[in-house]
Amino acid sequence: MTDSNTDIAVVSLAQPLESIAEDLGRSFQQYGFAVIRDHGIPQELIDKAESLSKEFFALPEDVKKAYHIPGGGGARGYTPFGTEKAKDAKVHDLKEFWHVGRELPEGHPLAEYMADNVWPEEVDGFKQTFGDLYSAFETAGGRVLEAIAIHLGLPREFFAPTVEDGNSVMRLLRYPPLEGEEAEGAIRAAAHGDINTITLLLGAEEAGLELLTADGEWKAVAPPEGALVVNIGDMLDRLTNHKLKSTQHRVVNPHGEAAYRARYSMPFFLHFRPDYMIETLPSCIDPENPADHPEPISSHDYLMQRLREINLA
Repeated sequence: MTDSNTDIAVVSLAQPLESIAEDLGRSFQQYGFAVIRDHGIPQELIDKAESLSKEFFALPEDVKKAYHIPGGGGARGYTPFGTEKAKDAKVHDLKEFWHVGRELPEGHPLAEYMADNVWPEEVDGFKQTFGDLYSAFETAGGRVLEAIAIHLGLPREFFAPTVEDGNSVMRLLRYPPLEGEEAEGAIRAAAHGDINTITLLLGAEEAGLELLTADGEWKAVAPPEGALVVNIGDMLDRLTNHKLKSTQHRVVNPHGEAAYRARYSMPFFLHFRPDYMIETLPSCIDPENPADHPEPISSHDYLMQRLREINLA
């Protein structure tokens, strides 16, 4: 089912999951990445979201910064340029972003873990559009997790309760244009691994996304137009005892004209429930691969630990 000219799997979610699970799992084991076509997110919704994202980021700086929430760890609203940095990085990433999270009803037992969303009044249709996109991302992510469960030999619905009402976050991301001779090849987002369960990324068609292979080489990820790039996060890496790999990746400014224009993308960081205990799956432990993290940790505690490392908490 792989139709890529690279070793990174490109699979269709329109196919029966049993027919793509092997290729998907192999790609996640080798690279931590795969590409998903026919993911079910309507192109009309994607186009609308991209337009509204650009409209928001074009607002004056003082208007955008009014939606920054000090002490909020960047969980909701606007995070200004030069705030986030990769773990162990010496400089901040060259980006600004907006976060949309889950909205829970009043009195929900997990509400204490999730802040309320804020919505920019200056952009018409923002709340409806990104609420719809959040739901569409979640549906696509659930399908990917079903295929992963099949690959791991688990019940198909194994992951459904682990991510129900999870602390998933959708990020609208803008890398401002760079200037000067140093722009071509500059690092816009330093090498990092994602914290969460899996990440689904829209907008990776623009050259620049690279993953670090086991051989220490940087490999470009170049999906076809409209496809999702999906990668394993640290939480799922830990749960599977590194069988599914959370791979270091970065965003490099491309060469040529594209080096001097802004880059936009929309990653969806799919998370476990805050109260889910991440404990190594017994099926991923054997004499050659003993449990690397024998002590369980809650999804929330792990998230907070990692947010402190990247300057967001």
